[in-house]
Amino acid sequence: MATAPTLKMSAEIAQQIRQHGAQTYPHECCGALLGRDDVDGKATAPREIIALFPMTNRREDSAHNRFSVTAEDVRDAEKAAREKKLDVVGWYHSHPDHPARPSQYDREHAWPWYSYVIVSVANGKPGEMTSWRLSDDRSEYACEGIAIHDRAAG
Repeated sequence: MATAPTLKMSAEIAQQIRQHGAQTYPHECCGALLGRDDVDGKATAPREIIALFPMTNRREDSAHNRFSVTAEDVRDAEKAAREKKLDVVGWYHSHPDHPARPSQYDREHAWPWYSYVIVSVANGKPGEMTSWRLSDDRSEYACEGIAIHDRAAG
């Protein structure tokens, strides 16, 4: 039986995602997750988020429940990751006044392999944060555990 994947991040990174969601409320925030996959050389090792690359939601018609980024935004995120000797291992966004669960729209616009962190922001206050990975056949998401650690503890 396969072990459910886990996403590891510091409390500081988790707080930055929550703050970004609160700052952009009532619109969705978005950004890239920069980090390492397979950090221990084992397939079961947690994917680790080391840094964020906050992005601007380019959506003009329904930014309260959708986000979009440009190809240039994605290239900028990949460049920032390379400069830090990291990879883009996922993406994050907020769900203003909605649960931290992927929508049908999210599934239709996601790519397999990447981690997708969603933070719920209710009335401007960040709440539940979840992570998801899209199956290779794009049919469904699998919930990914989030392990938040204190930076000093590593």
